[in-house]
Amino acid sequence: MFSGLTGLEIGMVLVSILLSMGIHEAMHAFVAHWLGDTTAEDMGRLTLNPLKHVDLYTTVALPLLLILAGLPPFFVAKPVPFNPDRVKWDEYGAALIGIAGPLTNFLLALLGAGLFRLTEATASADLHNFLLIFVEVNIGFFIFNMIPFPPLDGSRLLYAFAPEPLQRLMYTIESAGFLAILVFMLLFFQIIATPVYNLENHLLNFLLG
Repeated sequence: MFSGLTGLEIGMVLVSILLSMGIHEAMHAFVAHWLGDTTAEDMGRLTLNPLKHVDLYTTVALPLLLILAGLPPFFVAKPVPFNPDRVKWDEYGAALIGIAGPLTNFLLALLGAGLFRLTEATASADLHNFLLIFVEVNIGFFIFNMIPFPPLDGSRLLYAFAPEPLQRLMYTIESAGFLAILVFMLLFFQIIATPVYNLENHLLNFLLG
């Protein structure tokens, strides 16, 4: 999706990552606060400021290196902390917190696609290119984070309905943190890569025409 980018386009990708990831993480914090947990607020994460949510290495450097190497990028922000014991509706509340981020990315993709279509005849080539990249980044965030593999956001939805033995296994995987994501990308993602990329392309074609 991001192969053969110019320097300007790489800058557009970086801006899109910062904006989209920052809003994504902020929505986790806002929903957690709405459900009664102030953990994120107490740690200064109840904000739209992307600098409070991004990690220099996993959010910015790693995906850009993957893009420059011609490999599919993935983006990892600093997880928004929340206390499940303080959240309304127990595991269902935690599921709402989890899916709030990727659903926000889908709404951002809709917004970007709408602006792309509305300005098709009037916008400059650079603005059009930025909107295209912005939509691509947010579609990628949405699909990747909805995969139900811990600690990805989609696993929160699975937690809410999974039997207890599966929940214990998922918790063990989640406790590995970023290492679990690396193992997932190196081993398991290769199995589902083709349908994931096909879904991304279908969504992009649907949104952008």
